[in-house]
Amino acid sequence: MYKLVFFVPASHLETVKEAVFAAGAGRQGHYDHCCWQTLGYGQFRPLEGSSPFIGAQDRVEVVPEYRVEMLCEEAAIKNVVHALRRAHPYEEPAFDILQTVTTGL
Repeated sequence: MYKLVFFVPASHLETVKEAVFAAGAGRQGHYDHCCWQTLGYGQFRPLEGSSPFIGAQDRVEVVPEYRVEMLCEEAAIKNVVHALRRAHPYEEPAFDILQTVTTGL
């Protein structure tokens, strides 16, 4: 099992969540569409050669973004990452994949 964490602008929150849910993320037991999300601020500066969705090259941008966390089974993780990249508006979406550990508790 993995935990997927990604950051997305508020304008695309539901679109990206639905894409990764459809690809198999966010399932736990007899539930689906499970996630945790919080609003914060992302910061970045597009460099030469970039094609930013928000902002302009060589200018630091601070934008409202959501941090979204959800579980994902190993069999679905590759499809989920592809769905995330396709649905996300950013050229380089920020995300983490963390492998969870089962302790038998």
